[in-house]
Amino acid sequence: MVVDVWMPLLVPLLAVPLVRLLVDRLPPRPASWLLAATGAVLSGCTTLALCLLVGAGLVRLRFVAAAEHLSPLLLRRMSPIPVPLACAAGLALAVTLALAIGTLHRRLGALRLARKTARARPGTLAVLPDDLPDAYAVPGRPGSVVVTTGMLRALDAREREALLAHERAHLSGRHHWFTLAMDVAAVLHPALLALRTPLRYHLERWADESAACRCGDRRLVARAIARAALARKRAGSPAPAGGAVLSATAGPVPRRVAALLEAPPRRSRLLPGVAAALAACLTLSGAGALDAATDLHGSLEAVETHHAHEGHRRAHRPRRLEARASQRTPSQTRLASPATAQ
Repeated sequence: MVVDVWMPLLVPLLAVPLVRLLVDRLPPRPASWLLAATGAVLSGCTTLALCLLVGAGLVRLRFVAAAEHLSPLLLRRMSPIPVPLACAAGLALAVTLALAIGTLHRRLGALRLARKTARARPGTLAVLPDDLPDAYAVPGRPGSVVVTTGMLRALDAREREALLAHERAHLSGRHHWFTLAMDVAAVLHPALLALRTPLRYHLERWADESAACRCGDRRLVARAIARAALARKRAGSPAPAGGAVLSATAGPVPRRVAALLEAPPRRSRLLPGVAAALAACLTLSGAGALDAATDLHGSLEAVETHHAHEGHRRAHRPRRLEARASQRTPSQTRLASPATAQ
C-alpha cells in the first residue's frame, strides 16, 4: 500500500504535460473531452489516495483500535502509514475539499445570477440595453444567449448570426459542465491548474467550428469573432477570462482566428505514442488507488479475523478445562487433590 497510494499523487505531474502535448494535435471536440476526462480521473484518484492515507493512519491510533476492539500492535504491523503522515494527508484533504466546495459554490452562484438576468427577457435570446459590447451563453432549461445592444451595433447581420451560432454551440455542447468539472479538479490537485486554460481554449474552438459548420463560412466566423473582440477592447473592457459563463471573446482570439483561417494540422507520428503514455498514466493512477484501497481493506479484515479467532479461543478455554477435568479417572482425581484424601 505504501507504494501504491503515492501513485495517484505523483502521476499527474507526468500526465499533465502529456495531455497538453496530445490535445494540440486533436480536433477541438475530442480535445475538450480528453482534457475534462483526464482532470476528473486524476483528481478523483488523488482524493481517494488522500482518504486512504488518512484512514490507514487513523486505525493505528489507540482509541480508534480500542473502539473497534482491535489490536494496536497488529494494526501497526498491517498498516505501515505513520500517524504524522496521515495527519498531513488529512490537512491536505480538508483544504482541497474546502476549496473545491467554495469553487463549486461560486461558479454555481455566478451561473444563477446570469440565469436571472437572462430570464428577465422572454425567449432564448436576451438583449441587454448596454453599450458595452458583450455576448455570452447562460445554461439552463432552456439555455439562453445574452447579447448587449453594443455588441449588436458592432457587427453586421451575418456576423451577428455567426456570433449567436457560436454561443448556441456552447449551450448544445453543455460546455459549462466541462469548465465546472475542471475548476473543481484543479483545486484537488495543483498540477491540474495547467489544464484549465487549454480546456477553455478548446471549448471556444469547438464552438467556433460548430458555428462555421452552421454558417457554412469559416472566414465569416473568424471575422465575427475578431470584430467582437476588437469592439470589446475599444470599449475599454478586457475580454472575459476564467468566468462562469462562456463568451465568444474569451481566450486567445488571434490564435482562434488563425485556426479558422488555416487548414487543420496534420496528424503527428508521435500522436499514438503520446496517447499510449497518457493512457498508461491514467491506468497507473487508477490501479494504484484501487490497489491501495484493496490492501487497506484486506489488512483490516485480517485484523478483525485475528481478533475474532482470539476471542473464540478465550471463550472456549474454560470449557476445555472443564472437559479435561470431567475425563479424569477417580484415582487421578484423588492424586490431584491429596488434601481431600487426608
